Amino acid sequence: MDVHAEPRRPTPIRLLVLDIDGTVTDSRHEVPEGTRRAVRALVDAGIGVMLATGRRYRDALPVATRLGLDAPLVTASGALVKSPPGHRTLHRARFAAGVLERVVGTIVAAGYEPIIYGDSFAEGFDFYCRRLEVTTADAGGFLAEYLSRNAAVARVHPELLAAPPPDAFAGFAMGPREAMESLEARLHEACPGALSLHALRSPRYGHWMCEIAPADVTKWSAVARVAADQGIASDAICAAGDDVNDLPMITAAGLGIAMGNARPAVLAAADHVVGTNDGTGIRDIADILLARIAQSPPSPGVTTPGGCDPPRGL
Repeated sequence: MDVHAEPRRPTPIRLLVLDIDGTVTDSRHEVPEGTRRAVRALVDAGIGVMLATGRRYRDALPVATRLGLDAPLVTASGALVKSPPGHRTLHRARFAAGVLERVVGTIVAAGYEPIIYGDSFAEGFDFYCRRLEVTTADAGGFLAEYLSRNAAVARVHPELLAAPPPDAFAGFAMGPREAMESLEARLHEACPGALSLHALRSPRYGHWMCEIAPADVTKWSAVARVAADQGIASDAICAAGDDVNDLPMITAAGLGIAMGNARPAVLAAADHVVGTNDGTGIRDIADILLARIAQSPPSPGVTTPGGCDPPRGL
């Protein structure tokens, strides 16, 4: 053993991936000025920044704009990746034949209303539903606030059970925690090996959701696809978040960071725990990554075809 060997330097981080709700946004669902400045400092230092969220693409765009980013947006927990300039779809998940019909049927049989996402931003709507009118007396009444606030981007599709739309790539149901955890188990039973599922609390609507996507679709699967296109290795990626749908990217990235407000499973899995989304969380992440730059040897510059600049933030 060479006792005189120099300590191993940390791998330079080339890409930071941030969740939005509970990470970038505070408890008022706003992007604090300190967060915006921290992200800008990282981009100026040569670290790419991209967002990976459970939000719909339309809902994620204002956050990317506020942060000055136009890198690919990972949305719907990895099921849809779009490029903000031009709103081009880079990747869209697809359900295996017959799976979505079983998903919708299982949700309806459990007494809840399915919301099914479509890749329809250019057409002016984001999701399909069987109806817009739900009452608080129904199990589907948990969706009342969601449908009321998002009616303008909904498309009523009464035959959702018999004929799901061909551009569907993900969806969810909403209800009490125990019911959504039970629905997750029922969907696994109805569609063994065919789905990626997360039961988690909705950060903006006060109820729990069961997120539904095709098998093996996670935020990390989408991030890894984008990173590979840019020649960025997994160990050169840092991922940060607060909820269970962030776990795949936090555990697979070279550096995984949990927000101080994260769920216990996320706190336990992370390499670092930083401040909360209402506190110093994103600034703490910036401090960690900027300190690693000071400890790391210079990394080769990122080149893009034709000598063009990479997207802002990547």
